[in-house]
Amino acid sequence: MAIKWNMKGILLGACNCDWGCPCSFNARPTNTKCEGGYLWKVTEGHFGGQPLAGLHLAWIAHSPGPLHECKATSQNIFDEKATLEQRSAFQKLTHGKCGGPWGIFAAVTAKWLDPLYAPFDVTVADLNTRARVGTYLDLALAPILNPVTQKPEELYLDKPTGFTSTRATIGRSLTFRVKAGLNYQHDGQYAEFSHFEYAGEGEG
Repeated sequence: MAIKWNMKGILLGACNCDWGCPCSFNARPTNTKCEGGYLWKVTEGHFGGQPLAGLHLAWIAHSPGPLHECKATSQNIFDEKATLEQRSAFQKLTHGKCGGPWGIFAAVTAKWLDPLYAPFDVTVADLNTRARVGTYLDLALAPILNPVTQKPEELYLDKPTGFTSTRATIGRSLTFRVKAGLNYQHDGQYAEFSHFEYAGEGEG
């Protein structure tokens, strides 16, 4: 039986590339490899009759080249306060069985690491948002500063065909550290803040 689902909330992203992120323009990574991820803070949502509001999830990955070459190693981190039913819903969503952006992430993944479960501590403040996911992920966003005046720049990426969001506020990472099945740190690189809204249908 097909299950309908929907989800909306706040999305944070960061990676090892220069500001702007070449992936947004179908270009190759700045330094050959791609290391980055997304964190979703769900404010509204259901998977079938299972409520998802108030939960978080994250996807982190390493790719030796552009993501579209489908050689990524990926790992999901789920909110530890999710029930078994909610964890099952996240597992189905993030493995691309129900559409949404995770269908793309699953398609570019050659190897999945076991999912992790952790507390999420997220303080939302646009480009000053901070997030800590147990001991696995630290992310602190900041605006990009004008190199001459040192004043914050106001930058947006509008992409109607975007699969994670259609409008992102572009910034930089003060801190971006991953210490899980994957390990890397890329402070001072690309970061983004956006609002997301998805809906789809998948297997029960």
